[in-house]
Amino acid sequence: MASRVRLLALDIDGTLLRSDKTISPRTRGAIDRARGEGVRLVLVTGRRHPSARRVAEDLGGEVPLVLHNGALVVAEGSVLRCRALPRAAARLAIAAGRAAGAEPVLHCGAGGEGWLLVDAVARPSGLVGYYLERSRAEVRVVRDILDAVEAEDPIQVMFGGERSEMEALRPTLAATLGCDARIERTVYPSTGVVLLDVLHPSVGKEEALGFLRARWGIDASETLAIGDNWNDREMVASAGLGFVMGNADPDLLALGLPILPTNDEDGVARAIEEHVLR
Repeated sequence: MASRVRLLALDIDGTLLRSDKTISPRTRGAIDRARGEGVRLVLVTGRRHPSARRVAEDLGGEVPLVLHNGALVVAEGSVLRCRALPRAAARLAIAAGRAAGAEPVLHCGAGGEGWLLVDAVARPSGLVGYYLERSRAEVRVVRDILDAVEAEDPIQVMFGGERSEMEALRPTLAATLGCDARIERTVYPSTGVVLLDVLHPSVGKEEALGFLRARWGIDASETLAIGDNWNDREMVASAGLGFVMGNADPDLLALGLPILPTNDEDGVARAIEEHVLR
């Protein structure tokens, strides 16, 4: 007999949120009912604290957050854990990305501040332009982020761009960094954009979720995990019940993991209704 679900672990973008960045009434209702029955909820995301916090506040109540793909864990009103990217690895990633023509964004803030450091000479387009438009309050323009690494506690180095560009950069970063860092890939099929996150080598969504499960006395078999991207793969595969959203990268869907309807078709609500609220 399957274990009772005690923990609901949800990715945010492409999973909990619809394409218009809202939570559907059906999904909100299913989550509320599950929480009312004592099921814990945790949001497990690549987002920074400021942007993830807004989603958590929309859901209401105390919602623990696994951020930066597991590098930062916020719960019970404070930062429980931060695994910063070693400065040497950050410098190597920045230099390798620049040599390949990619513009790095340095994520900092061990207290969950969500600072985004960009070079003063960076082109105001692409990933840099996105952050300048959407998160200007947390963007800090510096003369050279290589120098800034020494004065900050870097959490991750991020690159973003067209899929062909990022797929060419990924093996270069991997060869440069070796076992000194982990590279997470996030693919957005609808736009053709790919993000590469360079993180502490031990960081991952599943690893951070395991940290919280141990703290709460919950087993992986008692977890329902849902995601839509490559950075969710371990979390989904390790859960007692793990699902990939139907809107995921076709290459991820082809791996054989259980598939839900898309984020615009209440995939999360359907999983909760069937496996938690039955």
